[in-house]
Amino acid sequence: MYGSVFNFSDNLFNELEQLQRQLNGRSIVSNIRPVARGTFPSINLGSTSTSVEVYAFIPGVDVSALDIQMDKNLLTLQGERNLDIPDEDDKATVYAQERFSGKFRRVITLPDDVDVNNVKATCKDGVLQVSIKRREETLPKRIEIQ
Repeated sequence: MYGSVFNFSDNLFNELEQLQRQLNGRSIVSNIRPVARGTFPSINLGSTSTSVEVYAFIPGVDVSALDIQMDKNLLTLQGERNLDIPDEDDKATVYAQERFSGKFRRVITLPDDVDVNNVKATCKDGVLQVSIKRREETLPKRIEIQ
């Protein structure tokens, strides 16, 4: 009984916080849904006038095994982060394991004006940056008076 009351209050506060961000004009993309605490990888998402920028925090992930896909306006990040405990010693005891390990998949909905053919991904120090350009025809254009 008490668990449901606390979950209700957490959800209510999350929704109020999201509504406040939207009212203050700080909403980055209106269709990004909040995710549960501990979701891996954590992301930062933002936009400029010419691109959408996604930063995924993936320390300990082998970048060569990371799979990044774009389908329409959906960006999918999937891969695996291995556990750092040696396998050869059967007598190893783990007292606490707070770091996520295992397979992950994260799907991010982006605005409709992104160009799926103009995506660049780089990774440095455990931070994956995916830069998706906006389609040329959707960018604002200055019209000169003749």
